[in-house]
Amino acid sequence: MRFKGINYDTGFVSAGTTTREPFDPEVVKREMEIIRHDLHCEAVRITGGYPERLEIAAAHAAKAGLEVWFCPFTNNLTTEEFLALIPDFAERAERVRAAGAEVVFLTGSELSIMTAGILPGDTLVDRVATLADLQRLRPLIPDMRARVNELLRNSVELVRKRFGGKLSYASIPLDGVDWTQFDVISTDAGYRTAQMAGRFREDIRAFVAQGRALDKPVAITEFGCAAYTGAANMASRGISDDIEWDDRGRPLRLKGNLIRDENEQARYITELLDVFHTEGVDSAFVYTFARYDLIDHSEPGKDFDMASAGIVRVLDCERPRRYPDLPWEPKAAFTALAEFYRALSR
Repeated sequence: MRFKGINYDTGFVSAGTTTREPFDPEVVKREMEIIRHDLHCEAVRITGGYPERLEIAAAHAAKAGLEVWFCPFTNNLTTEEFLALIPDFAERAERVRAAGAEVVFLTGSELSIMTAGILPGDTLVDRVATLADLQRLRPLIPDMRARVNELLRNSVELVRKRFGGKLSYASIPLDGVDWTQFDVISTDAGYRTAQMAGRFREDIRAFVAQGRALDKPVAITEFGCAAYTGAANMASRGISDDIEWDDRGRPLRLKGNLIRDENEQARYITELLDVFHTEGVDSAFVYTFARYDLIDHSEPGKDFDMASAGIVRVLDCERPRRYPDLPWEPKAAFTALAEFYRALSR
């Protein structure tokens, strides 16, 4: 792999709040230094819905020596609202690039399900339900893909006028992306579940071959799992799905009796990284550094971190920490990832 990376959330916007509250630039600066020097990452995919937060995080990442993948991750905007907002993201990314940083700009994330009006459903939850109904979904796919590619073409046109670096898009297979307009082929579908474990390596090999056919590098922009027994079999479907949420998207309680297993999370991440590395993936980004909305409250049924894919465990009280100035403790996956990336750097 050319670039060893991780995802970094600045706040996914939902129901009037975000997944990163508060957003403290000094904490962001410290975490970017840790990502570069302690985790041995070379790149970071910075996501979120607020352009100003992405610019702040990107500037700190660049100063720490990381390549920045500047990635708007919006929720429930219409196509018109998205196209009105994307120029602001692009201009901010260009400011970071113009200051000397290596920056890749991603023109959105999973737009087929995140954007209102492409699939039926007023909310993300409604649209995900459509995905689960294959009989209903199949006839919708041709029109949906046409809408996604029209949105991407318009986005690329707006971004190219404002940003001088490489472009990509954080896709899912459903999108059916025309990659000819992009410099890097990227997918958020880097997850291995129990159902497709037997063909996972072949799928990655085919993905890499797709890039070679177009003479473009390929990136896995998202992969990982939560930190409980059985999470590796669920992968992305297990992330946050084992939580009952309130109307504002805040966790109320865990579903079922989850058993913390940080080693399972660590094994899953390193096993997938080994596949990506040996099969020729150019860049890979673990999901994710931290989920600040999923806190370990140190009481039964409220250790929400177990259902988080974060490689650090966000705490709500004073407990011994490896980094006393930060509100989290590294998980086993943090150590495993640091060792894997350090070995690749030798």
